[in-house]
Amino acid sequence: MPDASDPVSAALMLWGLAGLCVAGAFLLYGFDRLDPGAEDAYAVRPLLVAGIVLLWPLVLWRWVVRSREER
Repeated sequence: MPDASDPVSAALMLWGLAGLCVAGAFLLYGFDRLDPGAEDAYAVRPLLVAGIVLLWPLVLWRWVVRSREER
């Protein structure tokens, strides 16, 4: 558990936790919708987790923008 005396460690842990949540949701629900050619590409998804965890705000933003464009 992060200690309040180490705010950098706490911030990195929160960033990683948020990234894992976004990665899980995106790979389960959003990946097929944003890239129709990626249907049944289940072997590729674990390779994307690290990048999504690091860049989760960008992934989330693009996911929201694209889902609004489809409507």
